[in-house]
Amino acid sequence: MRYALEVQYRGKNYAGSQIQFEAGEQIDEPTIQGELERALSTLIKSEHFANNIRPIKTIFSGRTDRGVNSLGQVVHFDYDKDIVASKFIYQMNEILPSDISVDNLRVVPNSFHAQKSAKSRYYRYEFINRRYKQAFDGDILRVKYEIDIERMQNALNFLLGEHDFSSFKSSGTLNPSKVCFISRAEVEKQGDRVFIHIEGNRFLYNMVRTIVGTLLEIEGHNLPPEHIKDVLEAKDRRKAGRTVSPYGLTLMRIDYPQQ
Repeated sequence: MRYALEVQYRGKNYAGSQIQFEAGEQIDEPTIQGELERALSTLIKSEHFANNIRPIKTIFSGRTDRGVNSLGQVVHFDYDKDIVASKFIYQMNEILPSDISVDNLRVVPNSFHAQKSAKSRYYRYEFINRRYKQAFDGDILRVKYEIDIERMQNALNFLLGEHDFSSFKSSGTLNPSKVCFISRAEVEKQGDRVFIHIEGNRFLYNMVRTIVGTLLEIEGHNLPPEHIKDVLEAKDRRKAGRTVSPYGLTLMRIDYPQQ
């Protein structure tokens, strides 16, 4: 039987969402997947996890990097027994660390795949637009110069549709395909908080953070919004802005075709 559930987490204390391997050996750093599978192991009273055997393998909708948060990560796993959703969610959340939680457990068809079945992914990047710091800013990026929301939106509009996003990928991108379809690219300001919403069928490694860095470069150097179009068409990472801090990035939602 295949189950899917939603996972929320604060990424600051984790080396990304998924267990990492190097030369065939598991890297000994905390990950969301590691904590989730450890909690599942505890819940089903497995004897195998201590021997580094993963009794239940979890499949994530996609990888989030070190420091990136989630409100809507989707994970699926197979288990041959019936699970009572309310009891499962309560017990898992009691076992998991305080910065990870699960919700919305459901049975899905065996053809469902958390990653391959997804049709779109929605990310939100948040930063502070204020000259001076405040005690509760935390780790979120603070931009000291004043930004122009209208100009920033004009720049984002150039990203809509299907494009080769090679200029916005980091060298760690393993998938040879660099073409993505962006269905939503919007910016809004609430007080001194700025939110950039980007939704698309897929994303390259560090793509959203590099888009934000390019937007801030445009604003910081008073470049025309069309500059981002030139960067996009160049297909050259050196033309884009810096990759900004991961702490303001949150995976908000994964959408799937109706089952």
